Amino acid sequence: MSTQSNIKSLQIGMHWFPERAGGLDRMYYTLVGALPEAGVDVRGVVAGSPRVAADTAGAIRGFGPAAQSLPRRLMNARSALRDTLRDQRPDVISSHFALYTFPGLDVTRGIAQVSHFQGPWADESHVEGADSLGQRAKFMLERRVYARSTRLIVLSEAFGKILNSRYGVPEERICVVPGCVDTSQFELSMTRSDARRRLQLPAGRPTVLAVRRLVKRMGLESLVDAMTRVKQKVPDVLLLIAGKGRLLEELQARVDAAGLQDNVRLLGFVPDEQLAMLYRAADLSIVPTVALEGFGLITVESLAAGTPVLVTPVGGLPEAVRGLSASLVLESASADAIADGLISAFDGALELPSEAQCRKYARENFDRSVIARRVALVYEEAILVGPLQ
Repeated sequence: MSTQSNIKSLQIGMHWFPERAGGLDRMYYTLVGALPEAGVDVRGVVAGSPRVAADTAGAIRGFGPAAQSLPRRLMNARSALRDTLRDQRPDVISSHFALYTFPGLDVTRGIAQVSHFQGPWADESHVEGADSLGQRAKFMLERRVYARSTRLIVLSEAFGKILNSRYGVPEERICVVPGCVDTSQFELSMTRSDARRRLQLPAGRPTVLAVRRLVKRMGLESLVDAMTRVKQKVPDVLLLIAGKGRLLEELQARVDAAGLQDNVRLLGFVPDEQLAMLYRAADLSIVPTVALEGFGLITVESLAAGTPVLVTPVGGLPEAVRGLSASLVLESASADAIADGLISAFDGALELPSEAQCRKYARENFDRSVIARRVALVYEEAILVGPLQ
């Protein structure tokens, strides 16, 4: 992973993606793998096992499992940062997760820092039910980390506004760089029929896919409710929901109560090696988020697989798809708007981009090599400006 380069970076992540799946972790994993070709030498620390160092030839180290107590994780993160800095002083600290950056602010002092703002952590926790005291503590911690950052990378203009208004970060320190995927991972050389056959999915049914954590802000309740109307117009429609989370039983009960057992399937966690095939098998993907969506990595994953995606007008989702087609943005996040969009897509009233158009758009705008070069430019700028005390 490490090569001769112009910029030496220390990348502070949350978890190691092969060990613990999540959008932030996937983007960290994808980006650090692409940065060396963009002229950025990578070292890093994450919550993880000794496998992390084995996977990266020692470039990134795991400081212990995420299941450890919070005080233990914070102490371990600080020790790992101190040890890494002792081995090699970087030109830039790249923070992808404020919690694990915070305990090392004293040992990283004097080094330019760039924060990758993946979303308002405190507010997301509150939406998912965290108490107000915990939310305030997280917010104060985030502000300390962001105040140290010479530059902050946001996934969308929508999140840039949150960073400015909610955290008081000056606009001149905010840079918009969208998330990245390894588009080649999703460009499978198989037809939709082939993918369905491999996954044992029905061949002829109109199929919609939603890849989401099963939590409140993802809008899955509205999506299930929308399927009642969609079924009236498209009787054999099939919705596949891939993901796990605390709403599993509630969503299944909602499906059962609406009599949608033949039209909605909760797939649970889908292994990464099957995810590209699942996108390929669907006629259409949908992202029904109702709050705090900075970018929506699954939008780009779906497009890279050649499958168009409908999104709600929430956060950075419209920014992710408008360059391809503004018609992919739904009127609202309501069940009726979702139903209208799906019905229009299936009856032909909504013109969807082709497989080739989807793949080209994803490759040219969001491939990891493209985004790594843009991130490297932000690092160069931060180093030139210097550290904030």
